[in-house]
Amino acid sequence: MTALWKWGGEFFGYWQGECLWTHDGRHVGRFQGDLIFGPDGRYLGEVRNKNRLITNRNARSRRASSFMPYATRVGTVAYVGYVGYVMIVGYEDFPTL
Repeated sequence: MTALWKWGGEFFGYWQGECLWTHDGRHVGRFQGDLIFGPDGRYLGEVRNKNRLITNRNARSRRASSFMPYATRVGTVAYVGYVGYVMIVGYEDFPTL
């Protein structure tokens, strides 16, 4: 299980297996490599620097297979945020889901 923060420094949740989980226990994404797709198959973002989530604005048209999210599980207390990184041109912070 890998803890993940948004590019701006806010704690988001966890990467476990091929699943993206919010810290409050919701299954909101599925990984394909470093890319993340939502339950409806639309591109949400990607992982950079091993534990930071970011969204490439030019990749919004990407699609993957849809999936049925797993049931909500017990959440965890969110970790303290980090200092955010300088935004990369053509990218934006990962959405709040």
